[in-house]
Amino acid sequence: MKELHFAVFGTGFWSHFQIPAWFEVGGVKITALYNRTVSKAERVALEFSLNDAHVYADPEELLRHEKLDFIDIITEIDAHAPLVYLAAKHKIPVICQKPMAPDLATAESMVKSCREAGVPFFIHENFRWQTPIRAVKQVLAEGQIEKPFRAHISFVTAFPVFKNQPFLKTLEHLIITDLGSHMLDIARFLFGEATRLYCQMNRVHNDIRGEDAATIMLEVGDQTTVVINMAYAESPLEHDYFPQTTIFIEGDNGSIELAPDYWLRVTTREGTCARRVAPPRYAWADPDYDVVHSSIVPCNADLLKQLKGEGRAETTAEDNLKTVRLVFAAYDSASTGKSISFTR
Repeated sequence: MKELHFAVFGTGFWSHFQIPAWFEVGGVKITALYNRTVSKAERVALEFSLNDAHVYADPEELLRHEKLDFIDIITEIDAHAPLVYLAAKHKIPVICQKPMAPDLATAESMVKSCREAGVPFFIHENFRWQTPIRAVKQVLAEGQIEKPFRAHISFVTAFPVFKNQPFLKTLEHLIITDLGSHMLDIARFLFGEATRLYCQMNRVHNDIRGEDAATIMLEVGDQTTVVINMAYAESPLEHDYFPQTTIFIEGDNGSIELAPDYWLRVTTREGTCARRVAPPRYAWADPDYDVVHSSIVPCNADLLKQLKGEGRAETTAEDNLKTVRLVFAAYDSASTGKSISFTR
């Protein structure tokens, strides 16, 4: 099958990992790059030897002149919607980074515009593609602990996330949109759709606009309680396993623990089985983000599957809209102090 040609929109921090992840998957070619600051796009083209790629400062001009099979949006959140609308206008399939939009109404509008235009729209939700998370899902699917009734999902870190991504300090909505989008998607991926949600949040740093710590409790699926803890508080933790997500699930016949350093322990009445489920390592990945960066590869491969007409991708925008609704329900719950119920 022929290579699919695509354009990268946004050449900031994450593009330096998204682009080589596409090279790992193969079957695609970058033919154009867009960035408001053209020199940044030129540097990225040089870094990855994209000698034939055209560089643009105007996304509309790029879409008028390039023949593309899809576009990959790797910009900051406020640029997502205008670029998705452009893709819908030009009838070009589009992949967009999470969080999809700064508010629920915009996310719904983005999905609607692509649906009405008949344009495939995907969200690059890569956390569910982490090797350890897929391993947990497999154990659940095998039914070793039978029905899960309670779970804890945690991402609490002293890592200086604002150093690599200083724009996070300016966001009105911070950890629940940035990290909570991943954690809520993991909860949906592992257990199903939520029927009720309750949230509390905090601001620990005094030089940021949004919240940097939050706890969300979900009633999910068949009355499974899921508690999600997350923090960018940079507290002086004795142990910090950034960027690993830890999970503990209790079931009728035992428990599943995803512990630091990728240890997966399954305990039933028959005893405990422990094994490491470490992610693959890539030379282009930042060691500080290893498990995250490696998950970009299978996520991209899954999206490419549908773009090539070989199946349906997991993280369509229609599916991710369910996560976005949970994100903003969490803000509603935190502001009102009340739980939010959902109809199935």
